[in-house]
Amino acid sequence: MSVSRIFLLSPASCGGERARLLVGEQARFDLAVRLHEPGGAPLGSVFSFVSGLYFRGKLTYARSFARSLGRVPGILVITPTRGLARPEERITRDDLARLGSVPVDLSDPRYREPLEASVRVLAARLPRSAEVVLLGSIATGKYLDVLLQHLGERLLFPADFIGRGDMSRGALLLRAVREQRELAYVTASRAARTGKRVSGLVRAS
Repeated sequence: MSVSRIFLLSPASCGGERARLLVGEQARFDLAVRLHEPGGAPLGSVFSFVSGLYFRGKLTYARSFARSLGRVPGILVITPTRGLARPEERITRDDLARLGSVPVDLSDPRYREPLEASVRVLAARLPRSAEVVLLGSIATGKYLDVLLQHLGERLLFPADFIGRGDMSRGALLLRAVREQRELAYVTASRAARTGKRVSGLVRAS
């Protein structure tokens, strides 16, 4: 039987120069125009623009390999103010400004509380055999601590991410999609403890 595999994507920086390009009144390119309209633009498209190659790689990879068999979406994005959100969720210019005003820091309740609530709901709804793959950094506890608290050993991490920077990870993910080759995963808790390639890989099935 196929295993349900859910992907969690780490957040893009919403307070940088590219985000300011999107919210500027003079912006006339398509994504900015949609962001300024009442219906907004998809969160995944906005994060792909403000983050560039890394987030685009994460989203493209997750769309290629996610397998959701229950009530849980196959892809969820960690956000600074909304906890876990679907990449299809639409946001406006004002929403992006709010996202950029809150740091991804567990000491800030505006970030921590929505994230904790979302992860609790996710853990309760996951099928027993489901795996959750974090496409993001495990170098800090800014979201890993909350994820591990509620997901434990079900939280996985691409083994090939270890030792790579963001741009290299983005390129790796896009290459894997082109080759239709899913990466091997290791439990995130073990990867965080060792900080290097480890045994016990979970092979994509």
